[in-house]
Amino acid sequence: MQATVSRYDSETFSGAVLTDTGVELPFTVHAIAETPIRLLRVGQRVRIQTTGDGADLAITKVDFATVL
Repeated sequence: MQATVSRYDSETFSGAVLTDTGVELPFTVHAIAETPIRLLRVGQRVRIQTTGDGADLAITKVDFATVL
């Protein structure tokens, strides 16, 4: 799924994304730990992987969005 970065803290490497369905989901440093991401900007498009659903939906990975 793709989303847009809505908040990002470059000191803690955590933030939140806004999904295309309008849901804001927070993420921690663990979501970008095994990716090439070192910096994100508000408004940047990213690809996310999630687990769970409804109130238990959580981001497991944030990576750069693929441009088609």
